[in-house]
Amino acid sequence: MASSPPKDQSLLIFQKYLPPAAVPYCYKIWQEYKFKFLITKKRATKLGDYRFHIQKGFHTITVNGDLNPYAFLVTYLHEVAHMSANLAHGTSIQPHGQEWKAHFSDLLSPILNTQVLPNNVLTVLKNYSQNPKASSCADHDLLQALRTHDTQEHHLIQLSELPIGAKFVLTGRVFTKGELRRTRFMCLELKSNKRYVISAMAMVEMI
Repeated sequence: MASSPPKDQSLLIFQKYLPPAAVPYCYKIWQEYKFKFLITKKRATKLGDYRFHIQKGFHTITVNGDLNPYAFLVTYLHEVAHMSANLAHGTSIQPHGQEWKAHFSDLLSPILNTQVLPNNVLTVLKNYSQNPKASSCADHDLLQALRTHDTQEHHLIQLSELPIGAKFVLTGRVFTKGELRRTRFMCLELKSNKRYVISAMAMVEMI
């Protein structure tokens, strides 16, 4: 995990990872809340994270550094929504309850335009913002739209990150992801209609 960027380096961090038109808005949010912002390596179970350190009295937001700019932007605002909802309503609220949904929708509103987002992401993100899910990966349409902007280095994804029912390619064969069984998912190969258990850590190509 990278260390929190010094104050004079923070703007450069935002410029590196975000769509250019979203940088002023996201940087202004950081200036307002002054949370500790960390860029991390790829994590199998999450794209970002928010934590409040009660004893030390500060907030930390992390985002995976391997995300494409639009996925990074959505994840960043997702985590900021956790912080702003907790500050407004207290820490006893449900993590992805109505308070969080309302704050996330409000935070998404200023970026829902073609100056910030390509049309395919804008269309599905507008719908998603009406009732955000706990993870952008849980919304198949949004995940698909975001994935179209992955570069070659973003091309593969861990099976554990895909929603149940998603289609993916592994060793040249097409599967549908099924339920988790301990550390493996029961998946259906579409051509043979046979079921296989596949490691949750397997790197696959989403269709």
